[in-house]
Amino acid sequence: MKTKSELLLQTYIEKHIDDEPELLTELRRQAHLTLLHPRMLSGHVQGRILKMFMQMIQPKHVLEIGTYTGYSALCIAEGLSNEATLDTIEINDELEDKILKFFNLSEHGSKIKLHIGDALEIIPSFPYEFDAVFIDGNKRHYVAYYEACMQKLRSGGYIFADNTLWDGHVIDEVVDKNDLQTKGILEFNEVVKNDERVDTVILPIRDGITVLRKKL
Repeated sequence: MKTKSELLLQTYIEKHIDDEPELLTELRRQAHLTLLHPRMLSGHVQGRILKMFMQMIQPKHVLEIGTYTGYSALCIAEGLSNEATLDTIEINDELEDKILKFFNLSEHGSKIKLHIGDALEIIPSFPYEFDAVFIDGNKRHYVAYYEACMQKLRSGGYIFADNTLWDGHVIDEVVDKNDLQTKGILEFNEVVKNDERVDTVILPIRDGITVLRKKL
């Protein structure tokens, strides 16, 4: 739970960055009305950051693991050129109609292709390399996602991994041996720290975003 000061600071930040597009505001509202875990979507601040990352990198092909509501996908697509594409993978087929509804309403939706299924099965099938990847799927599979993405990421490409501070639990002792989500994040953080193939930083934004650059 955020303190009063943290909430006030969050509000200040949101008021002093680019506005959240109206379509994304409605998407976020619908998520809170109809989904059990609406907090899982990226939100205003992180969404604007994802857009800017894409504008900075100017990728041709982008991969997202974990579409959920489609909020982050739309933010990524907003930062892409009209010639660029985003492949986004969601394992929960019950979300497909909700996702496609907002993709179809967005002027950037034509840049996005939704894939329903297991990311670890789908990733090897892509016939091209990716310039950027956003990982926000099942935390227990982060290391597997990472390795699969590295096989499809061009030299000099970027991986952005969400939730890598995991509500601060990364500095807590793991007392529940069945807490595979926390264990997955901890393992991922250790693996990328020691992987000489990448440069790595963690941005303490929202729930933590790890930025990795595949070395030449």
